[in-house]
Amino acid sequence: MGKKLLITEKPSVAMEFAKALKINANRKNGYLESNDWIITWCVGHLVTMSYPEKYDEKLKFWRLDTLPFIPEEWKYEIIPAVQNQFNIIKGLMQREDIDEIYNAGDSGREGEYIQRLVFMMARPNPKAKMKRVWIDSQTEEEILRGIKEAKDLSEYNSLSDSAYLRAKEDYLIGINFSRLLTIIFGRKLAQNINEEKASISVGRVMTCVLGMIVEREREIRNFIKTKYYKIVGEFGKQGESFKAEWKVTEKSRFWESPKLYNETGFKKEDDAKAFIISLAGKKAKITELKKSKQKENAPLLFNLAEIQNECTKRFKIKPDETLEIIQNLYEKKLVTYPRTDARVLSTAVAKEISKNLNGIARGLKNEEIQGYIKKMVDEKYSTNLIKTKYVNDSKITDHYAIIPTGQGYENYEKLPDLQKQIYLVIVKRFLAIFYPSAEYNKIQVTVEVETDEKEKVETFTVSGKVCTKKGYLEILKPIEKNVKNKQSKDENDENQKNTDSQNTNLEVLKTLKKGQEIDVINYETKEAETSPPNRYNSGSIILAMENAGKLIEEEELREQIKGAGIGTSATRAEIMKKLEKIKYIQINGKTQIITPTEKGEYIYDIVKQSMPDMLNPKLTASWEKGLDMVAKKEIKPDEFMVKLKNYINSKFNKLVIKR
Repeated sequence: MGKKLLITEKPSVAMEFAKALKINANRKNGYLESNDWIITWCVGHLVTMSYPEKYDEKLKFWRLDTLPFIPEEWKYEIIPAVQNQFNIIKGLMQREDIDEIYNAGDSGREGEYIQRLVFMMARPNPKAKMKRVWIDSQTEEEILRGIKEAKDLSEYNSLSDSAYLRAKEDYLIGINFSRLLTIIFGRKLAQNINEEKASISVGRVMTCVLGMIVEREREIRNFIKTKYYKIVGEFGKQGESFKAEWKVTEKSRFWESPKLYNETGFKKEDDAKAFIISLAGKKAKITELKKSKQKENAPLLFNLAEIQNECTKRFKIKPDETLEIIQNLYEKKLVTYPRTDARVLSTAVAKEISKNLNGIARGLKNEEIQGYIKKMVDEKYSTNLIKTKYVNDSKITDHYAIIPTGQGYENYEKLPDLQKQIYLVIVKRFLAIFYPSAEYNKIQVTVEVETDEKEKVETFTVSGKVCTKKGYLEILKPIEKNVKNKQSKDENDENQKNTDSQNTNLEVLKTLKKGQEIDVINYETKEAETSPPNRYNSGSIILAMENAGKLIEEEELREQIKGAGIGTSATRAEIMKKLEKIKYIQINGKTQIITPTEKGEYIYDIVKQSMPDMLNPKLTASWEKGLDMVAKKEIKPDEFMVKLKNYINSKFNKLVIKR
């Protein structure tokens, strides 16, 4: 009987597979071998696409008459630095005694690509059965399940097709348009930035993201602050009063008045003051009193974009650093697969979730976490997640959300402090979904004040909200405060004052009755001003990329809107890294705030005048959607390729003619 060959993406993963298979193998040069198994590994990418000059020497020179470059037959080559390991894998794959070959690369599109390139170049023994291991964590039982349930490699051909197409698309757009724009605009760019010569680097995703950053910067730069004046009324008795803000309604004398800046304020202070004088001595009455109870559930679990954003806010680190850390936690068996877009669990995982909880309860030596788990047990919180918003098979493509496995605690103690903290953030987000919802009492009060005109009244509103049951906030709120631990004392005092005044309001509001007349203590004007949008930081840009250019700050809205994004969870951090490396953007080390460089802005202007649709997040996202459709077998790879070639040719025709 022949042997089974298993190929992983890197040596450390190969060792985990060997451990799970209980192989006491001899370590040879670049692989392990036992009676039944041979385990070998790539070291990341072993094969790459050849540059144009490998097709034809003349293509080394950037000239218009050789563009666009779209090869009919694609060339690939072994990366010289890893030729040795490739030769080892090739030798093993071609061995006559190999019956089965297991592709155990990273379980994602890019992982598939790394391995398929090797298989393509190594030409394995044609008699060997090819299989694919697809796992969600590196725990022993998941590795064994993955091997036992390994499907025929051909079942992943459409994923492989989309991976090849993604690489070809990035190659064709990058090479052709970087060369074309450099030939047309390079000299001018060099003059503008005072350099001898300058090349222009363009990328399908990278250029679009640069556009988002430059556009935001210009919006801020061109923003003109506008002052306007709000009206605040104080009602009730001294010591038992509440403040309410005026808002224009159809009943107001100022409905659709040109004196208003917006529905809550006047353009001129004099008009606001005159308005106050007109209300002197007029009766006020409570016309509406709404009391409601509100429930709020814990947020969805983390996907990669959400945890990258969280870590940027909390620890001021870049997305690529977050990914590196979570990849390490994954390899140390502590968390599930990191490169995921899903924020929910699958039904199958949800049914077994008590394993994860029991593992954390037994293994994680952390007082705070153990306290949360003890409460879950004492209060008999349900661990049945089926039919909750946290389980949804239709929202999972390759992998479910990032959660703790409840294993790997032998590795936890040795982790650096930051890695431990990030692991605990994931654990807390996970535990929060088993806790009850937070509950609030909310009161909304409307006060109407008479005016000189019989049918007209002016409306003031106030609402107060108090948390009556913390629920999941017991776990997640303390963290939120830590986010602001760098705040100044004044800011904290101010926040305290705000919550205090809201609570006093609530006590007073509770005593009010609909229809009662109420005393007016005074009215005052309050100066307000419009504010420009915020700059992106290295975390929020990842969220904006996930939502195709829209930065949705509201957690709940993000839960509902899940469109096609720009780039993928596996590539977004790399794109930011590249933009910074080629000096198109700057990322502040302390705050992680992103600004474009002068060079970045010039590049943006060149692209905007020559091929503006490359800056359109929706277009970029639609290419990503096309790749997704290939992976799901909704369109054939050839269809995608034809569209891509047509796009490149039509752009060239327009640009070269324009020139």
